[in-house]
Amino acid sequence: MTGMIQAVILYDSKTGHTAKAASYIAEGLEKSGTVKAKLFKIPDVDVEAVKAADVVIFGAPTYMASLTGDMTSWLQKEGHGLDLAGKLGGAFATAQYIHGGAELVIQTLLTHAMVFGMMVYSGGSSQGKPVIHLGPVGMSPKMEDFADVFRIYGERMAKQAGKLYNK
Repeated sequence: MTGMIQAVILYDSKTGHTAKAASYIAEGLEKSGTVKAKLFKIPDVDVEAVKAADVVIFGAPTYMASLTGDMTSWLQKEGHGLDLAGKLGGAFATAQYIHGGAELVIQTLLTHAMVFGMMVYSGGSSQGKPVIHLGPVGMSPKMEDFADVFRIYGERMAKQAGKLYNK
């Protein structure tokens, strides 16, 4: 796997929906042929894999229009020890309700990423439709209805990583 861009997706998942979204993003990342993706549910994160990664994407379910307490606590306790500065970062969220606060979750995750010194990216409107301004959102329990958006996001992140890392 030498020469491959290494990506890690770190997520919290209570019902499996956010884990499924993470797997769709990994599919999109790996479709490029230049990215190898690893997925870790917090707190079972391989710290050395994160430190070695070029791309780190955070994901969380929406709980009371915010991050889960577990994700907040994990980021505050573990985030600074992951050597995230300079890495390409992104975020995604899942929610049960369309107006449940998923974009607030993404903004909070991106804020943490920037505090850690990461370069954040989503593609925004520059990549055409589907427009993914901050990061993709999926509504449970029908995550398969949002699979393509998560895969496209992964593809866009892989493309940007390729530009940054000349792959």
